[in-house]
Amino acid sequence: QAQLVESGGGLVQPGGSLRLSCAASGIPFNSNDMSWYRQAPGNQRELVAAITRGGSTNYADSVKGRFTISRDNAKNTVYLQMNSLKPEDTAVYYCNAKFITSVYWGQGTQVTVSS
Repeated sequence: QAQLVESGGGLVQPGGSLRLSCAASGIPFNSNDMSWYRQAPGNQRELVAAITRGGSTNYADSVKGRFTISRDNAKNTVYLQMNSLKPEDTAVYYCNAKFITSVYWGQGTQVTVSS
């Protein structure tokens, strides 16, 4: 069955960097549009970055210029490189895959930005 497994979260100081990974299995990865969402306590889940199966990307205004989404179709993996992290980036980050009407979510990975 479909499975998305995130990794790479953790505690980092403001201004630091992290790279999140999402390994997919059980889905036609090359055909899926992939996204990263995040959810902070008390907030709704929000889109952070997305990459289409063709490689087009888009970002939330709050992360433009700091975060980069990429995908490696040979490894069935999508990445989120996060630089210049801010305390307001603290959240659980979720990987998302979409293919026609099928939508899949990972279990999430915690990112905490604090000194």
